[in-house]
Amino acid sequence: MNIYDRAREFAEDLRECDEVVNLRKSNQKVEDNEDYKKILKDFRKIQLDAYSQQVQNGKVSEEVVEKFKDMGNVISANPPVDEYIQAEQKFSIMWQNILKMLNDAIGVDFSFGDGKDKVNAQ
Repeated sequence: MNIYDRAREFAEDLRECDEVVNLRKSNQKVEDNEDYKKILKDFRKIQLDAYSQQVQNGKVSEEVVEKFKDMGNVISANPPVDEYIQAEQKFSIMWQNILKMLNDAIGVDFSFGDGKDKVNAQ
């Protein structure tokens, strides 16, 4: 079996894993409802504002923190949006772990941040 065959097999496994199945199901519930899509869009905007402030200022303003709290209440009152966000977080954790495994297998530090070569012949 070559690397491409294994990648196709992995893709099939990924398509059927609980994290992906739940993400697709919860995504469809949000996509089918304009109110839910707006809530998610508003949530993303607040996330981006918080991230930008954190990067630029090293902290998030009280205003954005309050918006997050308010948005948390809105999300809690709309279970399909809450389910989507939770499913997305579970998928994201799984995906990050998979990418770490793949990067570790390659054995190259693509960040070049510490100046060390990590090419390991295994």
